[in-house]
Amino acid sequence: MVQKENRDNLISPNLSLSSFEMGRDDVNVVCTYGKISLWFGRQVPDVVIGQILLGISNIDHSAVHELELVCDFEEITEYESHGYILVSYAKSKDGYRTTFHVPFSSKKALFYLAGSVTEALKDKDTILDCYWTGDDSDIMRLYEELSDIEGWKLKGINYKDDAKEKNSGPIIFD
Repeated sequence: MVQKENRDNLISPNLSLSSFEMGRDDVNVVCTYGKISLWFGRQVPDVVIGQILLGISNIDHSAVHELELVCDFEEITEYESHGYILVSYAKSKDGYRTTFHVPFSSKKALFYLAGSVTEALKDKDTILDCYWTGDDSDIMRLYEELSDIEGWKLKGINYKDDAKEKNSGPIIFD
């Protein structure tokens, strides 16, 4: 069994966190105070996509992914039937320009989102931004939640410049 890092001291209480990066070779998760950026490589297994989305949901039910797309009017109700929340739409020359929120409080919406990510990965790597209200403790809880994923590791911690203590750069973990 692999020994895990001492998580109690990963984030310095004396510095202001800028970003916390974790993942594996085929996934990168970067957490900041307002956003979680997910990068999925083409070889990431479907189960890992699901574990990450559900992990975020377990930590912050209010997290959302904002999806903008152009679709036919009939497709709007299809997205809504999968748990997506229509925020806005407008007629355009190619159909309807829509904005949906994918709520992390809805397992149904997350399941459909995971399927969309899997489908997109057939063509190229995929980036997904999620908006949340996480703080240092939520970031650590998310790291704990996702650390059961095979190959999961801490990649780096970045702090904001602080007048009292200047860092020479990010703290990188291998």
